[in-house]
Amino acid sequence: MVPLNWYLILSAAVFMIGVFGFLTRRNIIIIFMSVELMLNAVNISLVAFSHYLQDMRGQILVIFIITVAAAEAAIGFAIIIALFRNKDTVHVDEMDEMKG
Repeated sequence: MVPLNWYLILSAAVFMIGVFGFLTRRNIIIIFMSVELMLNAVNISLVAFSHYLQDMRGQILVIFIITVAAAEAAIGFAIIIALFRNKDTVHVDEMDEMKG
């Protein structure tokens, strides 16, 4: 049986990779992928604690998080496609359409 702290270390590593990608990249698609990595790191922790505590609430919460992440990805990529059609770029620095 795999100990709980291994899952937490894996979750922390995946979360740190997501934070690094979010803070250092300028491509908006990679930024969205980094946010998805951070959400999946939280999901790993929730499932690990849920299994460790023998409680299904964590796994039910993971299903809701996956649903919200899917909706976020669909809406986010629709916005990216709309911006790309207008500006011909996916770099965050060059997108200033929303500025007043």
